[in-house]
Order: sequence, then C-alpha cells, then structure tokens
Amino acid sequence: MINGNTELIAHIGFPTHAFKAPMIYNPWFKKCGVNAVVVPFGSKPEDFPALLRALFKLSNIRGALITMPHKVTTVGLLDELSPTAAIAGACNAVRLGAGGQLQGDMFDGEGFVRGLLRKGCVLQGARVLVVGCGGVGSAIAASLAAAGVAGMALFDPNEAAQTGLGQRLQKHYPELQLSTGSKDPAGFDVVVNATPMGMNAGDAMPMDIARIAPETFVGEVVMKTEMTAFLRAVQARGCRFQIGSDMLFEQIPAYLEFFGLPSTTPDELRAVSTLRY
Repeated sequence: MINGNTELIAHIGFPTHAFKAPMIYNPWFKKCGVNAVVVPFGSKPEDFPALLRALFKLSNIRGALITMPHKVTTVGLLDELSPTAAIAGACNAVRLGAGGQLQGDMFDGEGFVRGLLRKGCVLQGARVLVVGCGGVGSAIAASLAAAGVAGMALFDPNEAAQTGLGQRLQKHYPELQLSTGSKDPAGFDVVVNATPMGMNAGDAMPMDIARIAPETFVGEVVMKTEMTAFLRAVQARGCRFQIGSDMLFEQIPAYLEFFGLPSTTPDELRAVSTLRY
C-alpha cells in the first residue's frame, strides 16, 4: 500500500506514451520489500518544466525517469549533468543531490554496454561502428567511449548529426580515435545498428551484411521485434549479437544504483516483470 513514507519515482512521458517502467520496477520492489513505487505522469512538452520542478519539491520523491519527448528538454533544466548525458544531449534519469541540486544522467547506452559485457564482449581497446547518431545512437556511443573502446566510427545520413556527436565525444574523450562518414562494417570488433532499418524482411539493411565478419559482435536497438531481419542476417553469418530489449532490462540495475536503491540482475527483473514483448 502506498503511503506518505513510500518513495516515489516519477515516470514522465507524453500523455499517450506507453508507460512500461512500472511493469518492470514495481514487481521487483514488491518482491524485495522496497517501499518505493514508480508512478507514471503524462505531460505535454509545454507543461514539463514546471512539472519536473514541482515533483522535486515532494518530500518523498526519490527520482524521475524521463521518456520521450522530454529527454532533450531535461538537459537544460538541471544543475549537474553527467558526461554521458552531455554527449548524448539528452537525459533520462534525474535525482536530487546532497545539496538539493538536480542531477541528471543517461542510461540507454549504459544498458547497451552492460549487455555486451555480460555476454563476454571485450570493449577495452575495441574498434566499434555506430550507425545512427540520433538519441539512442548518441547515448550508446557515449557509453562505449566510457567503456574504453580505442576507436569509433560514426555514420548517419544527417551529416550534422554525426559531426556534432563526434565533436562532443572528442571533447570528453580526446584520446578516442574517431572517424565519420562511412558505414562499412569491415574490420570492426563491434557494430551497432541504432536505426529502425532492417526491422522486417525486405527492409533495407543499415549496413552491408556481407562485410560483417563472423567474429564481429553485433548490437541492435529495435525493441518492437526481438529477432529483426538484420539480426537474422548476422546470425546466419555466425555473429554473436544482442537483441534490443536486452538494453532495456540491462539499464534498470544502473537506474536503481543511481537512485540509491537495491540493485538486481536483468534475469531477476525478467522473471517478475509483467511486461511482455
């Protein structure tokens, strides 16, 4: 039962947004006896800044999960921003610091990276290709850089997007060997599809599948379909791969740690979650 001592985590998105977080977090809180609850809040963009400030005046607020279309706006509303959020240009988690300051971070990329590491992918010193430099691609690129990759290639048909992301990465990781403008996957240890391309049979692929070596680790971000046409194609080449929903379940332990709550594993979350893909 929710009472005045129950700690709240606000899940803020557009009013018509499909709020999935409560279906994952709340069953876990119930199982482990944590007196906390994720509560969805629908907000129009014009109302969001006032809502965020008002929520953090509550005495029992633990933090906020931010979803589209508010992730970019959140960046300009905070007192402190992590390097990952600064590079991504977006924020999906907010908490109060010890001095009452609003602190923000971005965990989309952290979830992706944790998934790769859990599957035995070696990122320290690796060469990676990220195709798609929008919100999720930027977050993944930032977290891959933080994980110690040696080189990174970025591609996006929007030249300004790939160039801007490259500049932000170089500012925080000046030793990173960076290139832009090519989506040729040959010679990379890890390739990431951060686009909706290759979702269904007959779709155009995000890169030339024939140029992906069997020993390359491939990551996907699409969550609507577990095994996309792209992943089926790289599976046929013998590649190890990561499905899109793994990124979601892998990032939740990172959120819990950020909010100072008991952490868990993706397997435990999947076991109790009421969310089904």
